[in-house]
Amino acid sequence: MNNKYWEEEIETMPREQLRELQLQRLKKTVSIAANSPYYKKVFQEHGITADSIRSVEDIRKIPFTTKADMRANYPFGLVAGNMREDGVRIHSSSGTTGTPTVIVHSQHDLDSWANLVARCLYMVGIRKTDIFQNSSGYGMFTGGLGFQYGAERLGALTVPAAAGNSKRQIKFINDFKTTALHAIPSYAIRLAEVFQEEGIDPAGTSLKTLVIGAEPHTDEQRRKIERMLGVKAYNSFGMTEMNGPGVAFECTEQDGMHFWEDCYLVEIINPETGAPVPEGEIGELVLTTLDREMMPLIRYRTRDLTRILPGKCPCGRTHIRIDRIKGRSDDMFIIKGVNIFPMQVEKVLVQFPELGSNYLITLETVNNQDEMIVEVELSDLSTDNYIELEKIRKAITRQLKDEILVTPKLRLVKKGSLPQSEGKAVRVKDLRNNK
Repeated sequence: MNNKYWEEEIETMPREQLRELQLQRLKKTVSIAANSPYYKKVFQEHGITADSIRSVEDIRKIPFTTKADMRANYPFGLVAGNMREDGVRIHSSSGTTGTPTVIVHSQHDLDSWANLVARCLYMVGIRKTDIFQNSSGYGMFTGGLGFQYGAERLGALTVPAAAGNSKRQIKFINDFKTTALHAIPSYAIRLAEVFQEEGIDPAGTSLKTLVIGAEPHTDEQRRKIERMLGVKAYNSFGMTEMNGPGVAFECTEQDGMHFWEDCYLVEIINPETGAPVPEGEIGELVLTTLDREMMPLIRYRTRDLTRILPGKCPCGRTHIRIDRIKGRSDDMFIIKGVNIFPMQVEKVLVQFPELGSNYLITLETVNNQDEMIVEVELSDLSTDNYIELEKIRKAITRQLKDEILVTPKLRLVKKGSLPQSEGKAVRVKDLRNNK
């Protein structure tokens, strides 16, 4: 096997052959999905069977699946396999209204996922001789176990450091001679600052490869991270609904992320009309799993905006490349790698009678760190006793952190001091420099 690739046969497969493989797998996926209560009903309503799919384009006969559909069928309405017999792990995304999106995996699904992550890591030059440190949260969040199992599958020595505790991360990097690190972009910058504070030059460590993702970031921010840490940084794309990390990944060209088309069918649609957009145009990413048995998802609307990059990649891989994610087609925002909806903030604020209904979330970059500031008006009922207000502020901050997993800066402001809007309230102002 040519050691330039990890799975050369699949990764460099001619496009026509890849399309043929996708069609086979799509038909199989449709027949599996028909066993789930949700898809069984959808397929019956639209007259869909595996036999009605004669080309990859026929997928358009099937309606989109949305996050709302997943919530409405929470927790197991989309499970197609025998969960008690074959289910081995559940992951969930951060819920926005108490109902997270849940994905159940079989052993086959986990093996397929680990394989994809290993393929991604190999593609950027990580080998079994590397020491791979993961600074992602473990638990229900997929970035922890996703990279863990992928790096182990590759045979690398793994350091499941988990999130936070920068001094300890740096101690591990130094003591264990870590060569590859996974971190979200804002945390990579924070780590570089702690290196400086500790008087350690990151260039003097063994660190050479950084995997970044989970947060939208610009190429300028990536170059800055590379300079600060003395590494090559590669962009990664993943989402819980599609397994987690390992869905698409940059190669060493650092020019777009290869989407593993043997396991995912990619569509880019106009978010308003649902129609496909021409190649190279920005639209909403819609994904179908092609190698998942327990809980396949068909035409899942990710709400992520991106485009397919035209042309062939010099690396020789034939799988399409997508551009870095431009943002969301809905109102969700990502801060510190966590998906947050304004509704989550609102849900907490309405519980406090001392608060009015007007609030504003501002996202900005302070000292290279993303900050979330929540300004909320006080109601007529509120006190002007500073000690009382401080107590309320702390209680609200604590509840917000429990709900959104990020600690915002909370400012209580006088009634009427926030801008009133005609029509739809502007709840989020994103002033971050990675926009």
